[in-house]
Amino acid sequence: MTAATAAVPRATDAKDPSPPPSSIIIERVAPELDGGRYPVKREVGDVLEVSADIFREGHDHLAAVVRYRRWDETAWSEAEMRHVDNDRWAASIPLPANTRYCYTIQAFPDRFDTWRDELQKKVAAGLDVASEVLEGAAIVEQTAREARDDDRPALERAAVAARASGDQAEAVAILLDPALNDAMRRNRLREGSVTYDRELDVIVDRVRARYAAWYELFPRSTGTVPGQSGTFRDVIGRLPAIAEMGFDVLYFTPIHPIGRTNRKGKNNSTVSGPDDPGVPYAIGSELGGHDAIEPSLGTEEDFRALVQAARDFGLEIALDLAIQCSPDHPWAKAHPSWFNIRPDGTIKYAENPPKKYEDIYPIKFQNPDWRALWDELKRIVLFWVGQGVTSFRVDNPHTKPTVFWEWLITEVHREHPEVVFLSEAFTRPKVMKALAKVGFAQSYTYFTWRNFKREITEYLEELTQSEAKEYLRGNFFANTHDILPYILQEGGRPAFKMRLALAATLSSVYGIYSGYELCENTPVPGKEEYLNSEKYELKVWDWDRPGNIIDYVSAINRMRREHPALQEYDNLRFFGADDDNVLCYGKATPDHDDIVVAAVNLDPFQPHESTIQVPIHEWGIAPDEQYRATDLLTGEQFIWTGGTQRVRLGPEEEPAVFFGIQRWARVDFAEPCY
Repeated sequence: MTAATAAVPRATDAKDPSPPPSSIIIERVAPELDGGRYPVKREVGDVLEVSADIFREGHDHLAAVVRYRRWDETAWSEAEMRHVDNDRWAASIPLPANTRYCYTIQAFPDRFDTWRDELQKKVAAGLDVASEVLEGAAIVEQTAREARDDDRPALERAAVAARASGDQAEAVAILLDPALNDAMRRNRLREGSVTYDRELDVIVDRVRARYAAWYELFPRSTGTVPGQSGTFRDVIGRLPAIAEMGFDVLYFTPIHPIGRTNRKGKNNSTVSGPDDPGVPYAIGSELGGHDAIEPSLGTEEDFRALVQAARDFGLEIALDLAIQCSPDHPWAKAHPSWFNIRPDGTIKYAENPPKKYEDIYPIKFQNPDWRALWDELKRIVLFWVGQGVTSFRVDNPHTKPTVFWEWLITEVHREHPEVVFLSEAFTRPKVMKALAKVGFAQSYTYFTWRNFKREITEYLEELTQSEAKEYLRGNFFANTHDILPYILQEGGRPAFKMRLALAATLSSVYGIYSGYELCENTPVPGKEEYLNSEKYELKVWDWDRPGNIIDYVSAINRMRREHPALQEYDNLRFFGADDDNVLCYGKATPDHDDIVVAAVNLDPFQPHESTIQVPIHEWGIAPDEQYRATDLLTGEQFIWTGGTQRVRLGPEEEPAVFFGIQRWARVDFAEPCY
């Protein structure tokens, strides 16, 4: 039995006065994720396109509507569905608010429209339609009894006039009057209707969930005195430079008190000295836990001042939500059941063999006191929201129950739908997708390790062109404090520019970890990790050191802000390029007012030339028509004809080129030009 058909009644000898079940079928509803188990995602100002196969036996006309409401409302609004083709129907519903919406579909026989169609055919054939006139008048009378107050008098008058008319042609004209048809559509009776048997959901996030540039920073690394922690006041001093580079979100690693027990030393040494600051992810000490601030950074008042200063520069603050503790965290004494207890009675520290994290206790979610744990974590998130935090980068969410995240994100969104959660889960693809489905607005991805043309193309098409685009927004971090990819280690400055260009334009949301703009790439030998990482020590950076790509970062982010096509996520299309080291792709707005074509040299060691093929026919440009291609980084302009063009990209010059495509505007001169 199809989900949207009525239940088949059991046979019985007794007469049943109720109407027979409807035979209308509603199926293949889109968008619908896993049978409606999970919501799809959109952003404020979007229009949700809803479609379905809707049909029944015979030739009677049908009508259908999409019913929708905010999740905190009970009254439904409706959008009329239109017949597309082959029993496919579609409608659009507006999404003006940062909230969640519910939607479903209702379909029903359209008696009056069926009658009108038959009447018009019979009149055209010259047949007598006296009986049809009476039938139409009866339908109008029945509708009038349940019509809106402002339509009822007109419907009643039309039914009386049609019956009273002694002239058949006049009666037909009355019943086929367009104004009457409009009133009948507004008040259609829904006898025999079927409503899809589930309500579907759409999370409507802020636009910042889809379009943003993230910049990661250790606040303690913003100081200027070696061996001395930077403070929130020092971060405020960095805000102009970060804003000038064009970032939207400033993300901090944990800012909480750091435990002393088993504190790590430089380069993850198990032996620490008295001046080693410890790892920020070893959260908690006698000074407090997840709702406290490491004193060397400042006070709550200092933090709130930083949040406000960031807003003044157009930046918002994101915090790291790391659900784990140092052995000194207050929870270790107050809630021992929240941890894994070893046979000897001690709490088990975190491990990811062969790695050991002796300074960290993982949380045991499967415990008898789980409700108190969940409520405490919700309280912590809401505490920081109260301090002005609007986004959270969640550390290792794949090691905690997915059902917990679904609950937490839903609960937070009831009060604060503006909050964005970013999932930092480099794990099995289905687990990463499940986290996105339960509500994470953004997700780290495997882009960090996709370096070659074929694997980039296949992976990006999966993310932006398959069902995944309905729920997973990939935040393309080019590096992180944990990951220094080999391509950056080996490719140097050209690789840093190339990977930035890819991250910032393949996805509409991307990020870098501070030091990227300085091309910092000293690794632990043989590993994708930073040597002398600031996870374990205080750093003082020369933010203007030679060889930096600050101007390039600024130019890329400026280009993103100036071109709406680059602010969309699922409009990515790959184009032909005859060199396997050159990746060609583009993005365009639906009206083609903004078109950006990119060509990127994936080889950081050698220059490459390639013939590229751009689909000018899709943009309404004729094969022999001249059009303008503007280099968006240099401003240089070219006049192109045809979709076949040639590019040369050198790693030491520019590894990527971005062209803005415009149809050539002919200029009419008032006077002759010589």
